[in-house]
Amino acid sequence: MFAFLARRLATLLTTLAVAAILIFAVTEILPGDPAAAMLGLTATPETVAALRAELGLDAPAFVRFFGWIAGFFTGDLGISYAYRVPVAGLIAERLPVTLPLAIMASLFASILGITLGALAASRANSLVDSALMAGAQVGLAIPNFWFGILMVLLLSITLGWFPAGGFPGWETGFFKGLQALFLPAIALALPQGAVLARLTRTAVLEALGEDFVRTARAKGLTRGQTLRRHVLRNAMVPVITMLALQFSFLITGTIIIENVFALPGLGRLIFQSVGGHDLVTVKSLVMIYVGAVILVNALVDIAYGLIDPRLRFGRGVGR
Repeated sequence: MFAFLARRLATLLTTLAVAAILIFAVTEILPGDPAAAMLGLTATPETVAALRAELGLDAPAFVRFFGWIAGFFTGDLGISYAYRVPVAGLIAERLPVTLPLAIMASLFASILGITLGALAASRANSLVDSALMAGAQVGLAIPNFWFGILMVLLLSITLGWFPAGGFPGWETGFFKGLQALFLPAIALALPQGAVLARLTRTAVLEALGEDFVRTARAKGLTRGQTLRRHVLRNAMVPVITMLALQFSFLITGTIIIENVFALPGLGRLIFQSVGGHDLVTVKSLVMIYVGAVILVNALVDIAYGLIDPRLRFGRGVGR
């Protein structure tokens, strides 16, 4: 077990290191000078040089890289070029919007996908099954930002049930905060819920063909009781795995949705930072997003190893 965890930890650290190097390299070779962009076209070379020195842009690349990495451990991610405030403070200010949004979207996707997928499997090859799977296919095909715009037109502008955009802040009330995040969370959850619905249907149909289902029915359990007590429990293993992996996709998907609904979260911050050539903020935000994806995948990999001992010793399932 120790050797397995050590290998996974080494893989995690190596992946994070490679990702950090690539992110730093890409942002450093982008065209343009952040100092010149901040000062405008009328700035003199002396003024630009002074600002570069103030921002630390004149230091060697390896010094800036290791200083940036050390900042993740000390909480000092540098000063934003555009906002002239600590990047760590910007992230801490925006995180209470993005994280609840991703959690709400994950919850909605889980409820929608598992419920509809189980219902479709219980009515396999029926009109209900065909309609639900057709709906799931539509959910996969529709871009979430376009679906979000449609909901704004109907539920916000026409009916006035939800705010069309913006975030009032949690200090104005928990319910108002949830209300502002409801439509963005639904729009973000739609494609993931469609994926879960199709996966749940397949997993439930496979479980329905197992011997324990026939045994349960022979004991007198109804089809619904068998589905709830036995089938769903066995079918949830791949579904839970997909849920864990989808959370990372939901986090990254907030970049588009937050801009559609004008939410002051990390996604909107990274979009604004790219437009403002705020490289120090872009680097840290991208690293956070990439790190979250890598970490979630590593945790799922470790969980698989804990569940299935064969994976800890490098043997395939079919061996």
